[in-house]
Amino acid sequence: MRGTLILALVLAPWLAGGSYGAEPPDVGRTAQSIDKLLASEYGADCWKRPAEDAVLLRRVFLDIIGQPPTPDDVLAYLADPRPDKAERIVEQLLADPAYGTNWARYWRDVMLARRSEPRAVLASRSLERFLADAFNEGRSWGAIAREFITARGDVRENGATAIILAQGGRPEGTVSELSRIFCGIQIQCAQCHDHPTDRWKREQFHQLAAFFPRVAVRPTRNAEQRSFLVTVTDFQFRRRRRPANNNRFRGTLEHRMPDLEHPNDPGTLMEPVFFVTGQSLKQGASDAERREALAEWMTSPDNPWFAKAYVNRMWMEWVGHGFYEPVDDMGPERDVRSPAVLELLARRFTESGYDPKWLVRVITRTRAYRQRSTALAGCGDCSPAIASPQRLRADQLFSAISVALDLDLDRLGPVRRPGVGPGRRGPRAAFANTFGYDPSDPREEITGSIAQALAVMNSRYLTNFLAAGNPRSVVARTLRDYPRDDAAAVDAIYLRFLSRLPTFNESRRAVRAMKTAGSRAEGLEDLAWALANSTEFLYRR
Repeated sequence: MRGTLILALVLAPWLAGGSYGAEPPDVGRTAQSIDKLLASEYGADCWKRPAEDAVLLRRVFLDIIGQPPTPDDVLAYLADPRPDKAERIVEQLLADPAYGTNWARYWRDVMLARRSEPRAVLASRSLERFLADAFNEGRSWGAIAREFITARGDVRENGATAIILAQGGRPEGTVSELSRIFCGIQIQCAQCHDHPTDRWKREQFHQLAAFFPRVAVRPTRNAEQRSFLVTVTDFQFRRRRRPANNNRFRGTLEHRMPDLEHPNDPGTLMEPVFFVTGQSLKQGASDAERREALAEWMTSPDNPWFAKAYVNRMWMEWVGHGFYEPVDDMGPERDVRSPAVLELLARRFTESGYDPKWLVRVITRTRAYRQRSTALAGCGDCSPAIASPQRLRADQLFSAISVALDLDLDRLGPVRRPGVGPGRRGPRAAFANTFGYDPSDPREEITGSIAQALAVMNSRYLTNFLAAGNPRSVVARTLRDYPRDDAAAVDAIYLRFLSRLPTFNESRRAVRAMKTAGSRAEGLEDLAWALANSTEFLYRR
């Protein structure tokens, strides 16, 4: 259990006579610089109440590995007297394989949420595996982005093909998503006309699409399962008619910008040009030349939007609100909050080599992250400076229920048939159908629903695995562990479900309810069920 690991972490430096871990020297200074900039803009009085230890621990666990701490984790952390224990936990969690899995699931949702090809879910397992390995191995965000831009092959084997597959191999859809995800710019608004609210021109959109005309997606099937291949065409097939841009079983050598007034005309041949920097290639360049050049230019420090897009998105995920909102609609003409903080973070992130773990270390050290969370309505116009409560993503909530029940709920679903990919069967996937949302949406637009409330209230997991009659349930085990101590039993349930001990008044009310219930078992079942349906359980505070 992780609690045992934390206890070992607490004791190891004392037993070894040394210090724990090391981190880049600029992490602490960068966090302090951010605090100073935010304080100068919003006033230091916006940071009046640091988060309690247990609340901060649950926040860090959910943000880094996508699940709350166990009771052992909480008790071990509360018992650690050292002032840098938060930094130590961050380092431990960054080394946990669950870190990569959590953020792989986040980016899977980002990349597949706006798919135009429904069958892109076939790539969800390979996409999650590719991203989990990349994050856990410490690959840079630049290297990860390059893989998506240049990907080819079987979508079940190469998860980096997911963005291309999600758009059916169409150049216009692919470059729109690459720009939105990796630059935070929705250039697709310039596909049919000049961008209505930004400087981007229609010609620039189609110059960007000219990096991808030779890419296509075609179905394939072996003896066991069906799949899709992302393929490349670098030579012209003999055809009686000119191939259309959107015949995506085979690519076309060049991209043409359609003539809107004369749609039957061939359109204008476009050279590949990266709209941010103006860097270009000549017509006739091979697919590899085009996509490798775009990958280099898009991830280069010369493109300021690459670092800003990642930093802006991560600040929203970790603190609650971005500098630009929505996080995928940035641009020169967009309003930005705290621009000095964004510029500093983006510059340092670039200097780190686009290291995602470096950014985690910095954000978790800031006072903005470590403050008691405040709803947006309660902090005026200081949203980037104050942590805000956030509804758990579907995967986080599913994992939270697993931790609360002390069960591996992923293993309770039906066995997958050959050819049935992840994200299509199993309890976690079914749960995501009800609780999933697009992580790029503004936080104020992500709200609960009656269907979600009923899904938790009537959850078969809570019904089957909270009942005291089930000897494996946490309620039954708690009753066995504390046969006469109601207060201790209440403490155990609070630790299991909310990752904290109850307040004095909470404990007193719960103990009184247990005594007035039909039985101790019934009273403890009611308490556990109520906590599982509470706002505190459903949100990351």
